[in-house]
Amino acid sequence: MLGRRFTVHLQNTAYTSNPTNRFGTSFRSRLSTQPPKMLHPTPSTAKKIFAPTSNSEDPGHATQYTKGALDRADLLPSPTDQFHNWFQEAQSANVYQPETVTLSTAELPSGKVSARMVYMKELDARGFVIYSNWDTSRKASDVRSNPYASLTFWWRELERQVRVEGRVERLTSGESQVYFDTRIRGSRIGAWASQQSSVLEGREELEKRVEEVEKKFEGKENIPVPEFWGGLRVVPEKVEFWQGRPSRLHDRFVYRKQEGEEGWTVERLSP
Repeated sequence: MLGRRFTVHLQNTAYTSNPTNRFGTSFRSRLSTQPPKMLHPTPSTAKKIFAPTSNSEDPGHATQYTKGALDRADLLPSPTDQFHNWFQEAQSANVYQPETVTLSTAELPSGKVSARMVYMKELDARGFVIYSNWDTSRKASDVRSNPYASLTFWWRELERQVRVEGRVERLTSGESQVYFDTRIRGSRIGAWASQQSSVLEGREELEKRVEEVEKKFEGKENIPVPEFWGGLRVVPEKVEFWQGRPSRLHDRFVYRKQEGEEGWTVERLSP
């Protein structure tokens, strides 16, 4: 009975507008003075950056993505066609340089990953093409040991992301020459002069190489593409289309290429 009476007393005080104990102290006021309990202890070392909310319209909380949605019915059968559609929308929305993409490669056998920003310069039915030095660069070294790469596009203005994974293949010199001829003369000279990623003693060393190449092609407008420079195509095996949504409940759809089969399998992924 004693236990029962005590339970009833607590229930009754819960509905009292200002319950007090026998000393006249308000239970509510006592509770309000207690420091809040932390879910996790404060770390012993101070964080240099913690939970930034840059550009958020809700101070203290991360930016919410509200500019669109993506349904299965919106997708085209081919991921390259779907990418082309989104790329055109990005251009129409004045996304800043939507061809900018992060190229990630991994060295074997160490497994060390490296990434860098590059430009996608071509898209065809086979895949996504970038151009670079394939002799001295870090990505060249990675690809020689591991012929797989990934691409990540981020279009902030549309709150969209596209991720591509697949095997890489070099374009022929003839194919690369077509794009090479569209570059300004300085960029073509630079491709010949730069031993990309190699250590320089100073800027002067690079400028001297540029002068030497300028002399080599002086008076010539048609400059051949260097043997060590050219296009690399990422042939997709998996392509994911990501549309930002509120509360981080994003829409994600992935195209997967089944080995030995025609067409693509499309699946919705959990955010």
